[in-house]
Amino acid sequence: MLLPCLIPGTLLAQDSTKAAYLRTQQPDNRKDSATLFIKKDSVAPVPESVHSPRKAALFSAVLPGLGQAYNHQYWKIPLVYAALGITTYTFIDNMSEYRRYRNAYRIRMDGNADTVDEFAGLYQNASTLKLIRDQYREWVDYSVLVFTLAYGLNILDATVFAHLRTFDMSDDLSMKIVPTVIDNRALGLSLRISIGGKKKFSNSLAIGN
Repeated sequence: MLLPCLIPGTLLAQDSTKAAYLRTQQPDNRKDSATLFIKKDSVAPVPESVHSPRKAALFSAVLPGLGQAYNHQYWKIPLVYAALGITTYTFIDNMSEYRRYRNAYRIRMDGNADTVDEFAGLYQNASTLKLIRDQYREWVDYSVLVFTLAYGLNILDATVFAHLRTFDMSDDLSMKIVPTVIDNRALGLSLRISIGGKKKFSNSLAIGN
C-alpha cells in the first residue's frame, strides 16, 4: 500500500535533481548579461591615432605650412611660403599691368581728343593696347590657377606625409624560398616574403612537376 505513495515522491526528487543539474550547466541569463555588461565597460577605449592626417590637412587648409609643422617637417615651410608668395606677387603684378592697359585702351577708344593715355607716344594703334591688355588678362588667370595649385599641393603634401609617418618603413624585409609539397604528391618551391619581422605575405608560389 505504500508503493503508490513512494513512486510520486521518488519521481519528484528525480525531477528536482535534474533541474538543479540543468541550472548548473546553464547559468541564469541575468548573470550572463551582468557579466557581459561588466566586461564591456572594463574594455579600455581605443586611443585615438597620435598623428592624424585629417588634422594635418585641416591645419594646412587654415594656415599654409601649419600642416608641415604638425608633421615636424619644418624645412618645408619656407618652400610653401615661397611658392605662395611668388604666385601672389605674380598675380598682383599681372593685375596691375592689366588695369593700366585696360584704362589706356578705354581712353584711346573714348573718341575724346583731349584725353591722352600714358602709352600715346609708345603705341600708335589701339589694337596693340587691346592685344597687350588681353595678354595680361590671360596671365592673371594663369596666376590664379597656379596659386590654387600651390595651395592645394600644400594641403596634399601635409596629408600624404602624415599618412607616411604611421607607415611601416622597416628595413627588415626578407624573402625566403623553401621546399614545399604540391597536392601531397610532388615537390616544389615556395616563395615567402616577410616585412618588419612579421610575415605579411605568405601566399606560396610553388614550382614543380
